[in-house]
Amino acid sequence: MVDNSTWLTQEAYDKLTAELADLKGPVRDAIVDRIAAARDEGDLKENGGYHAAREEQAKNEGRIVELTEKLRNVQIGTPPDDGMVEQGMVVSVDLAGNPMTFLLGSREMAGTTDLDVYSATSPLGAAINGKYVGDKVEYTAPNGKTFDVTITGAKPFGA
Repeated sequence: MVDNSTWLTQEAYDKLTAELADLKGPVRDAIVDRIAAARDEGDLKENGGYHAAREEQAKNEGRIVELTEKLRNVQIGTPPDDGMVEQGMVVSVDLAGNPMTFLLGSREMAGTTDLDVYSATSPLGAAINGKYVGDKVEYTAPNGKTFDVTITGAKPFGA
């Protein structure tokens, strides 16, 4: 069954949880202090420090929202080894005669493996997500070219 959750290893989940706690606590507090200090300097129209701190605050709050949503819809662990392509699987494909192996998962997994990581919502990920080993599908690359893809393997990451 294909769903909209994000698959993560326990290591990646712990890393994101720690990042979220840091962003909501010390990072947010430091930004608020910088905004207050810049506000005390006077004229806000020409106060570069104030505007930079407000921009940093907006980016921080955006990342908090992104992480909160991602962690709300997370699956931790190993997907079943049933030959179906889904997040958390190391997938092997033959893409127009070129073999490729990659992890189908979240971009947050990129730092935890030497494999290339493809999102399930990327064009290739979307074309193969929910399919099975042996299935052949068409994949339209971002440049508009269409390729035949044969799924040659799908094993749980870390198995």
